[in-house]
Amino acid sequence: MKRRDILKGTLAAGAALAAPGHAQVPGHVGRPGPVPAMPNPLGKRDRRLFAIAHEQLQKHTAPLWERDMVGVLDFGLRSSEPRYHFCNFETGTVDSYRVAHGQGSDPEHDGWLNWFSNVPESWCTSKGAYMTFGWYTGRYGTSIRLEGLDPTNSNALDRAIVMHRADYCEPEHLARWGRLGRSNGCFAMSDADFKLALLRMAGGRLIYAEKLGIGADGETVSETPKDLRLLLPEGQPQPAPNPGVY
Repeated sequence: MKRRDILKGTLAAGAALAAPGHAQVPGHVGRPGPVPAMPNPLGKRDRRLFAIAHEQLQKHTAPLWERDMVGVLDFGLRSSEPRYHFCNFETGTVDSYRVAHGQGSDPEHDGWLNWFSNVPESWCTSKGAYMTFGWYTGRYGTSIRLEGLDPTNSNALDRAIVMHRADYCEPEHLARWGRLGRSNGCFAMSDADFKLALLRMAGGRLIYAEKLGIGADGETVSETPKDLRLLLPEGQPQPAPNPGVY
């Protein structure tokens, strides 16, 4: 039994606990051997993230090339917060980074995603599960192609929704404006963070985007209600109600 399989089953039950046990030693049927040490119990936030990651792995098993890492993008948090969570099933750990959303999803540019869309030229972020491909060199330099696996993001390839680096995601931009800039629907990151994503998330792995709103302590975060019409500059076109929303 592989360590990752033990961890997946434990996380699916809601926690990763350190516990002694026995496993079969490869090549020695019937002879028990020690199970590798399990990681320390996860906090509430990370237990929720692993449960979501495990659920999506179970749902989208067939097309994936690798199952060791799942990215969970929580667009229920503001873009100033680390909300791209790398759930590592090998180590039972979560690393979190900042990621931008589409300008069509945030017309008033306050850092909060308001809606998702799968419609071409909406410049919106799409929700759902994606499979990553290898890297290529495009308009924004090295990028990772994404294939949408759900009806809510089925146009990802045609819309050229990818992962890439962007200046508007750098720490200097955040320090000046208090939030990241907006993409055309892509998952944009700072240069340093994207290099980590390139190493850990590319090559047939799963990422899942949703408006979850899971805070640092596992609490549910909600945005203060607002009136988009009051926030848009006077005379500017108003967004259509729920444009292309799924």
